[in-house]
Amino acid sequence: MKPPVTFHDLKDRSVFIAGGGSGIGAAVTEGFLRQGARVAFADIADSAAFADAMAHETGNRPLFLQCDVTDTAAFRATMDRAAEAHGPISVLVNVAANDDRHRTADVTEDYWDWCIAINLKCYFFAVQHVVPMMKAAGGGAIVNFSSISYMMGLGDYAIYTGANAAITAMTRGFAREFGGDRIRVNAVAPGWVLTERQKRLWVTPEALSRHLDRQCLKEAMEPDDVVGGVLFLASDTSRMMTGQVLVIDGGVVVTG
Repeated sequence: MKPPVTFHDLKDRSVFIAGGGSGIGAAVTEGFLRQGARVAFADIADSAAFADAMAHETGNRPLFLQCDVTDTAAFRATMDRAAEAHGPISVLVNVAANDDRHRTADVTEDYWDWCIAINLKCYFFAVQHVVPMMKAAGGGAIVNFSSISYMMGLGDYAIYTGANAAITAMTRGFAREFGGDRIRVNAVAPGWVLTERQKRLWVTPEALSRHLDRQCLKEAMEPDDVVGGVLFLASDTSRMMTGQVLVIDGGVVVTG
């Protein structure tokens, strides 16, 4: 998608995207590439073909680094490789997640640990690792992905919704902690975005119709609909915004 707006200050920025190879993350990767940023992204799946496609379509090749973000040591090493290739990371986007459905009675301790690792723990350690780089560079921008799911009282994935509520709280804490170093930390909370995974697992005509009834804007959301908000929060255009949660959901949570 060709962006309708150019954020000129994002050109040549060193951007790292955790979970940037598919779904919303892939759209975010493309969005930064089209702004002229130097983009590295980590994904557990082999995303080499996606990187090739992006190089062809945008004229700007991303650096794909295959990594399991729940392996903290490997994740840190991956971020260091990105910084070596593109310079110290000045924009971090945490979008990696897994919204597996689960019933509380079926949750084991191992499953709990894995779900928290992918949906919350990796966010914390990504921020911890980039902050020294950003301090040395005089500032930076961090965008964490949350979700409106925890605001809606949905069942069947309590660990996921709990992790997203924690991301909101953690984002605000980071904003306070690192604001004096000119590091801004915000979150994006999308609504139901129709990624290929969502379409494969949960989208039915009936479910989509019920959800659209809750939206003020009666169009299904696509990954590209989230990208502009992320670019805005990464750009100096939002230089005095921090500790905020930008909801992009077609108007669901405003209606309850």
